[in-house]
Amino acid sequence: MATDSPTADLAAARSPNHLSPFQFVMAFGVVSMSADFVYEGARGIVGPYLATFGASAVVVGVVTGAGEAVALMFRLVTGPLSDRTRRYWPITITGYVITVIAVPVLGAVAQFWQAAAAVIAERFGKAVRTPARDTMLGHASTDMGRGKAFAVHEALDQCGALLGPLLVAGMVALSGYRLGFAVLVVPGVVAVALLAWLRRAVPAPAAYGPESGPATAWPVAVVQGPWWRFSRRFWAYSAFTALTMVGFATFGVLSYHLQVDSVLPEWEIPVLYAAAMGADALAALGSGWLYDRVGLRGLGVLPVLSAVVPFLSFTNRPVLVWIGALVWGAAFGMHESTMRAAVTDLVPAGRRGTGYGTFTAVYGLAWLAGSAIIGALYETSRTQLHVFVLATQAAALVAFLPMALSRRVASSSA
Repeated sequence: MATDSPTADLAAARSPNHLSPFQFVMAFGVVSMSADFVYEGARGIVGPYLATFGASAVVVGVVTGAGEAVALMFRLVTGPLSDRTRRYWPITITGYVITVIAVPVLGAVAQFWQAAAAVIAERFGKAVRTPARDTMLGHASTDMGRGKAFAVHEALDQCGALLGPLLVAGMVALSGYRLGFAVLVVPGVVAVALLAWLRRAVPAPAAYGPESGPATAWPVAVVQGPWWRFSRRFWAYSAFTALTMVGFATFGVLSYHLQVDSVLPEWEIPVLYAAAMGADALAALGSGWLYDRVGLRGLGVLPVLSAVVPFLSFTNRPVLVWIGALVWGAAFGMHESTMRAAVTDLVPAGRRGTGYGTFTAVYGLAWLAGSAIIGALYETSRTQLHVFVLATQAAALVAFLPMALSRRVASSSA
């Protein structure tokens, strides 16, 4: 990466890292792409697979929602742990290893509780690694621009989320679910090998340089103390995101509907999920670009996208289902990229792991509650399901207004 001062040149020369910040973000994107090949390949068929054990829509919603809650809530522990120990690489590697083991195990189980445990274990691996990984990416994003760095990582990440379900779809069509899970051992091994190489190439991501200041929609007050003592802006953003996620169904519930109502053949469901991940990647890039220019105000479209999903995805018309999946993926991509960029800016540099953990715990609780409610309403009344989603997204829009009206601080990365 080019430098523009003698001080920057000297810092680069003394750095123990062998990759530039941009190269590091790109390389970590490839690691995440390989890992996403594994767990996103599996997630496209988890709902139908659980249905083969006799699970209802409510049960599928609870299991997949619990998995997402574990992936997000346990970061209340792993986030502060990464801040306190600064052992970002060991924590990150441990999380990836848990995930790439849990997914093939999912295809070898014989009982429903074992399958549910494997689903949750895979998500637990994500809880372990994500705060530490995102803290390292945050260091590398100092000079790149928050939105750009996390958007590039998310886009590469989602390439694996697109290819994995396609491979699994082929295996399911060929020989059923178990082969679909088993074949994911290969990209799992690749992910761990790439991660070991990256650890040697970049032993100290914090050496990429000092913080250059926030690029958010609001000024950020540096607050030290317990995990709950973050700025009002941080909590306002968390509240908006939680309201959005309460009305956002997991793909497990959507895919359950597609199977039990015979809307699509089984092999086509993971293909649909792959298309959703493609939309995710494109939306992440656009959202990251927008974040670097207008801050959090670019998220105003999220409640609208989330409100549209059930009216498309819970129908029995394949064309509408496909459109709904693309809308679902676009909304999810905006969350996954801008969410991490915003938290990086909304909390002090030394407490980012805790910030990620706190924010995603709120996010996870909201998604767990919403998934369970949507699963229950799916079985009782589609009309009530639609009303529930519209009400939550309307509340999210109201919560969004302070962000939309706030004066934006000029971005240091623009």
